[in-house]
Amino acid sequence: MNLHEYQGKSILKDFGVAVPLGFVVDTPEDAVKVAKEIQEKTNSESWAVKAQIHAGGRGKGGGVKIAKNLDEVKLYAEQIIGMNLITHQTGPEGKKVNKILIEQSIFYPGESEVEEFYMSILLNRATGKNIIMYSPEGGMDIEAVAEKTPQLIFKEEIKPEYGVQDFQARKIAFNLGLSGAAFKDMIKFVKGLYNAYVKSDASLFEINPVFKTSDNKILAADSKVSLDDNALFRHKAYAEMRDVSEEDPAEVEASKHNLNFIKLDGNVGCMVNGAGLAMATMDIIKLSGGDPANFLDVGGGANPQTVEAGFRIILKDQNVKAILINIFGGIVRCDRVAHGVVEAYKQVGDISVPDIVRLQGTNAN
Repeated sequence: MNLHEYQGKSILKDFGVAVPLGFVVDTPEDAVKVAKEIQEKTNSESWAVKAQIHAGGRGKGGGVKIAKNLDEVKLYAEQIIGMNLITHQTGPEGKKVNKILIEQSIFYPGESEVEEFYMSILLNRATGKNIIMYSPEGGMDIEAVAEKTPQLIFKEEIKPEYGVQDFQARKIAFNLGLSGAAFKDMIKFVKGLYNAYVKSDASLFEINPVFKTSDNKILAADSKVSLDDNALFRHKAYAEMRDVSEEDPAEVEASKHNLNFIKLDGNVGCMVNGAGLAMATMDIIKLSGGDPANFLDVGGGANPQTVEAGFRIILKDQNVKAILINIFGGIVRCDRVAHGVVEAYKQVGDISVPDIVRLQGTNAN
């Protein structure tokens, strides 16, 4: 489950990671109101106005502005709220901006000695260890850094049973070229960030940039956070942060029926039981010269209701030209799936694309 920037920063703050003071709003009037509140608490003379969507590259698309007075706060809020923001991660269709984050400026008047770093934490599946990836080249696309200057990307593997050790945090701060107070603050930052990643059951924490102010404070100027859906039962408050307006409508509907669904770009709809068989079925479609339109695992307890829901979700994709149903009846009975297909036809109505059904296993005859 992806989070908005302001939601990710609220988690970071709970674990002692320093973040700029900010508030999320959905009207220009509220933007001015919270900007005044930020000014009273921080003496900030400028503010960042940031679109809140699940995508990177917001600044290049016009979704991040620096306001130097309250009139500009209102002006930028009016421009960004409701806009269709297009970035390299949204695709050409873009995303509508419903909320903005008003944040204190972290540039002090007249300052010049500021630095921006990149830092992320994720799981290295090859080694079964968490990995902290970081670079002194922050505030830009890390993919571009990896391509042009790969020597500026560092990695530190963390054994889950031990967590971040002091020598590892010091190594990270040293490789980022820090010293003095900033060196000590970066050690605290790294430990807090890793703690947030582990305790929130996250699959990704990405901070770009990590900001060093001219008075040697280390702040998370941005946050991209993905939480493990399978662990949300342990985090009721995090589960409530889900913003379905940022997700594919078909995937949202599928989750309501406990279907594992991911939309793809092909034209052959797939309905399969079991993730492994679903992936193998998609491979077979590609091997045969086709392109799967989706990944859809109806699970081991498929029944007429789930099959019907699967049909409805697949048929919402206008690109689908055929549907392949591939069921192995180990746990699920094939006759129950067949009954589900028949009932789905009755309920859904005229299904205009051809359906190919393969049933093997229990009660297949």
